[in-house]
Amino acid sequence: MKLLAQDLAAHAYAHQFALARSLQRHHHFYLGPTNSGKTHHALIALQNAKSGVYLAPLRLLAMEIRDRLVAAGVACNLITGEERVLMEGAQHTASTIEMMNTGKQVEVAIIDEIQMLQDTDRGSAWTAALVGAPAQQLFICGSTAVTQPCLDTIAALGESYEITYLQRMTPLLIEQVAICGARYSKPKFKTQLQKGDAIIAFSRKDVLTLSARMRQWGFTVASIYGALSPEVRRTESERFCNGDADILVATDAIGMGLNLPIRRVIFSSIHKFDGVASRLLNATEVRQIAGRAGRFGIYATGYVSVLENDELIHIEHMLGTDDNAQLTRLPINIDFKRIGTLATQLHTRKIAEVLTYHEQRTRFSSSLFEASPLNNQIAQALLVDAHAPEMALQDKYIFVCAPIALNVAFEKDYYLLCLQSVAQSKIRHLPLAPTWLTADSPKHLETAELLSHNLSLYAWLSFKFPQTFVDGDKVIGLRSRLSRYIENALLSQAGYGDTQREIGYLNNR
Repeated sequence: MKLLAQDLAAHAYAHQFALARSLQRHHHFYLGPTNSGKTHHALIALQNAKSGVYLAPLRLLAMEIRDRLVAAGVACNLITGEERVLMEGAQHTASTIEMMNTGKQVEVAIIDEIQMLQDTDRGSAWTAALVGAPAQQLFICGSTAVTQPCLDTIAALGESYEITYLQRMTPLLIEQVAICGARYSKPKFKTQLQKGDAIIAFSRKDVLTLSARMRQWGFTVASIYGALSPEVRRTESERFCNGDADILVATDAIGMGLNLPIRRVIFSSIHKFDGVASRLLNATEVRQIAGRAGRFGIYATGYVSVLENDELIHIEHMLGTDDNAQLTRLPINIDFKRIGTLATQLHTRKIAEVLTYHEQRTRFSSSLFEASPLNNQIAQALLVDAHAPEMALQDKYIFVCAPIALNVAFEKDYYLLCLQSVAQSKIRHLPLAPTWLTADSPKHLETAELLSHNLSLYAWLSFKFPQTFVDGDKVIGLRSRLSRYIENALLSQAGYGDTQREIGYLNNR
């Protein structure tokens, strides 16, 4: 702890995790590309341990690992922001990483997808797990992108580590000629498709459009994109895994953790809209997605392709590029204790004012850590202050951390209704089941997806404010009905005519 004693900010942060600091923790790094068996090796240790926790980047992965452990005869709890599924006598837990219990010691903890430290919004959760997971043995899985700052932190903590580098278990080859050759062509695209292909698009509309088109061409199709609930994504994954779907059409949502029997990954575009502008895919994205091809034990080789020959150059370059991140210090988030201190100093009850002051004026000096950006939290804080000015600061902070997309009006409106219910101490019941849930028409697909997101928010808030959100136990039933509607709608929806790529071609004529 000598270095931390000289680094007051790092010392203060590390000692928030008192139980972890009392343990002589040892870190096992399993690092390598997709399809190298990283998580598999760690899960063997977890399964054989007397107690343990799997810290997942996604609710879907927490669900899958919990099911895997139970199937192996290991009682395992499932804890996410939206649910608590507890098994009698269980000493193992699969949880989303934000739900890590820092006060319960376990023998083994797995931190999956460590490269998520680079994520602007969620990276601080991986820092908290690396520094604060109260386990004797930590297994850290992911790419090599962020290894050095992790090792710097572990060394400063005075803890030990070892690194195992793993290689892909099947080769990954870039096809020499693109699917359509020199120029994109729908007829050529159709003739080149094969069972086991995964078509990657970067918008919901393109996924639905391509899925509908593939069905018209005579293929059975599974669809996966970010707006779908984990339950629906799991069903679609199973359809592809079981052979009920010839082709998978998906966004980069498949790039993290989903083990699918993909023979070939086809990028329908090498550009992605990142919320501000369209940009080329980076090395980490290309590796994560392309690496899903060639599932070990099913295919001897994985293949990667694109739609036009010129695009092969970028994919080949990204697969050959060192994807080490520019990250030199690990991100940490502001905690409520700090918020309370600043509010007192500033004589304010406005949480947006506190967060803005912290981001703009508070000096944070550490050789190991840096403050996470608070853009999204400040945006939510401004809404909270405007619509619930008298709410207690701690309750405001809960709403600031609520998992919503403010740029989606449907979600924002429901968020404000929930906020006002707490501010006014009024019970809010679960939304009523819509009449179209039993309909065969897919025309309500988008509304169903949005309603599913609102149910997730309701479930999340029901654990924070159980006296206001009193129907938490009814969420599972309604969500199940919604999921069945969405699954059926995906099989019959007609898409949007042209993909974004095709619209671009038409506009440039």
